[in-house]
Amino acid sequence: MKLITDAMAQTEQPAAPAETATAPAAPTPSPAANAPATQTSAGAAGGADANPPPSIPDMMAQLIPIFVVMGIVYILVIRPRARREKTEQESLRNVRRGDVIVTTGGLVGKVTKAIDDNEIELEIAANTRIRLIRTAIASVRAKGEPVKDTPAPAPAKAAKPAPETKAKP
Repeated sequence: MKLITDAMAQTEQPAAPAETATAPAAPTPSPAANAPATQTSAGAAGGADANPPPSIPDMMAQLIPIFVVMGIVYILVIRPRARREKTEQESLRNVRRGDVIVTTGGLVGKVTKAIDDNEIELEIAANTRIRLIRTAIASVRAKGEPVKDTPAPAPAKAAKPAPETKAKP
């Protein structure tokens, strides 16, 4: 250990700023110089922690901008998308006869019949009908007026002969 302190004393110290001009140029040996080389973090800072944990106000000051950005993203991006998806789902659920729709495959046709909650019948050409799952509907192009069920015309009844009047003799 003596060799190390002698070597340090012989090396030139860099020029110190004006504030520390009163400090001695060469380090003086202290009783701690003969202590073992291991130091604890408490010993390095003179008994106090070198990096104390941040206080609660400091943590809040760091978290507030993050929450503000999250709020702005929610207002500008998430909420409008959720509304748009909700109206889209509502329009797909309310598909009825007479509506013109576009499928995810690109077919355009008119709804002729709602089979059940999951399937519809689509007319893509004259006398060409297909069954389609509602989830395959990409968009509703035109809301048509629903086709009214008109009863089939009654068959023409044969004309009854007029009742004959019997003349009294």
